[in-house]
Amino acid sequence: MVCTFPQTTPTAITSIQYKMKILGIDPGLERTGWGVIEKQGSRLIFVACGVIKSKAVEKLAVRLNRIDDELSQIVKLWAPDCAAIEETFVNKNALSSLKLGQARGVAIVAPARAGLDVFEYPANLVKKTIVGAGHASKDQIGMMIKILLPLATPQSADAADALAVAICHAHHM
Repeated sequence: MVCTFPQTTPTAITSIQYKMKILGIDPGLERTGWGVIEKQGSRLIFVACGVIKSKAVEKLAVRLNRIDDELSQIVKLWAPDCAAIEETFVNKNALSSLKLGQARGVAIVAPARAGLDVFEYPANLVKKTIVGAGHASKDQIGMMIKILLPLATPQSADAADALAVAICHAHHM
């Protein structure tokens, strides 16, 4: 599905409330956060969030497959209209960056396979959108998520970060 507004006249836009579900993804090999929000006009509503976990002792293929399977189930269950994912930065450890890139690739493919457009946002833009500063801490993100989405109950920073990515897309789409 295309994640844009249909062509209408300016008067039609003011009289119609658009609804759109957005899946936000915070990719990680050990923990991939996900969050779904609904945008109704300028209003944001919490739908669901969680974390896909894997263990370092598991084979890489098993871990990547779990991310793919669970994100595919999340897309089927919550039926988002589009997805947004946080861009990754390069670590000093090249192997860690490579593994994170593989997890991110799987996290992009799962919603794309379901026909969703997937949008990418730099971490600094996500933080600036949510907190107002591009170098905000995870605690600051979590606190702002509670303010912006009062019904949200993220059980981890990864789920809160995923909701932040979804909110970022809602503001910048």
